Amino acid sequence: MLRPFAVALLLATVPTATVAQSAPQASTTEAKQAESGKPPLRIRSVTLTGNETCPQASNPDQEIVVCARVGEPYRIPKALRDQKPIPAQNQSWVNRTAVMDEVGRRAGGLPDTCSPTGSGGQTGCAQMRAQQYAAEKAEAKRQASQVP
Repeated sequence: MLRPFAVALLLATVPTATVAQSAPQASTTEAKQAESGKPPLRIRSVTLTGNETCPQASNPDQEIVVCARVGEPYRIPKALRDQKPIPAQNQSWVNRTAVMDEVGRRAGGLPDTCSPTGSGGQTGCAQMRAQQYAAEKAEAKRQASQVP
């Protein structure tokens, strides 16, 4: 007995729910353009910074204005940023382990380490000087690129 009553109530509310939903009303210029099927003559793209407002179209029938905001308008370019070395506590464990491994190799006088102690420690001196030279050249090039 309860089932027919629930079905009747459901059928009575369905038409009212569909009537309550309506499509948003388009403005007259949008409606005119949609009826004509022609694209706008001009699309103007504007980049906004700070609190600027988006400009209005001079002729809404023939022009569309697209506005976009810039996130950081006064950001310093990467070339001009201060390139400080990253502190050890902020580096990944892989980098810290590589540094500790190199320190252990030099302290032990292993080959290719340019160490005065141990057998073969002197074999890495030429390699170390070449690496220092390459690092100095790269730093000089970076410093020269920052000069306007």
